[in-house]
Amino acid sequence: MSAKMMMKEAANVTAIESQSPVAAAAKMKNEVQFAKCECCGLTEECTEAYIARVRERNQGRWICGLCAEAVKDEMVRSSSSERRIGREEALNRHMTFCKKFRAKSLPKNPTDELISAVKQLLLRSLDSPRSSRQGLVRSQSCFSAIDS
Repeated sequence: MSAKMMMKEAANVTAIESQSPVAAAAKMKNEVQFAKCECCGLTEECTEAYIARVRERNQGRWICGLCAEAVKDEMVRSSSSERRIGREEALNRHMTFCKKFRAKSLPKNPTDELISAVKQLLLRSLDSPRSSRQGLVRSQSCFSAIDS
């Protein structure tokens, strides 16, 4: 009886070992990785299978969902013009736009910039001419004791 059990156990181990490469490949497909958008630089957690599908759709480039929608929008907007553009050209246009947008210099001290902008808004509102409003005049009260 114990010899039979040992043979079954050995068969189970052999079956598990033979499935290892397949199981490992399946596990790799479901493993979460970080992917960085080539347009805007956003980093997302995605499975390897999803990353492969996105790259297949976008000429080997990985782009986030927001940039993918912008590419679709670029294609739709071009359809109203005289020349319709393809997905690759729309992707190139969007990538160029993102590069130009990111190339703009950031302020040296964003906190000081914000404080200065709020200060200007307050000064403008203080300098604006005031209308000569009269106080609220009560025509009737909702309490009968006050009216009499």
